[in-house]
Amino acid sequence: MSIEQALIERSGNRCELCSSEANLSVYQVPPVTEESEDRALLLCGKCLGEVESGEALDVNHWRCLNDSMWSQVPAVQVMAWRLLTRLIGQAEIWASDQRDLLYMDPELQSWAEAGQAGSDGESSAATLDSNGTPLENGDTVTLIKDLPVKGAGFTAKRGTAVRNISLTNNPEQIEGRVNGVRIVLLTQYLKKAN
Repeated sequence: MSIEQALIERSGNRCELCSSEANLSVYQVPPVTEESEDRALLLCGKCLGEVESGEALDVNHWRCLNDSMWSQVPAVQVMAWRLLTRLIGQAEIWASDQRDLLYMDPELQSWAEAGQAGSDGESSAATLDSNGTPLENGDTVTLIKDLPVKGAGFTAKRGTAVRNISLTNNPEQIEGRVNGVRIVLLTQYLKKAN
């Protein structure tokens, strides 16, 4: 049985991310060491085009990840994590909340991160606080200015500690929880806590 036939059988002849039946093709999830059905997906033309493009994602189309991220297929989980990460880089808070819910074992998590921009030997820009200090996932930062939070109806006050931050694809932004709400913060208004 070919990889394509195996994927058609596994997916019920539907896109494994959005469930579309149109223009389906096989996509090998990078990094590709050898082609196999375990490391491949059946994707529609719309999903494939956006996955392969480095441009901004169509946010409304990718709401489908709310369902597909729960797939038992490891390749689907990896692509859902990567796409949610890209959406977080576009300041989509809902994507951050969904990615926080997505648990993957360490091996799967490293596969997901291996396909991210900057992880294949390219140097990516470091995320720095307002003083030029490098920030890492899990750090604690302090706000250096009062910041109104759009859509949440409150102001994050100067001096507020934001613990266990998450880096995004944009080196000028991080994610963290303030007043129980997960938000994107600009690094120019943060300083790393000692």
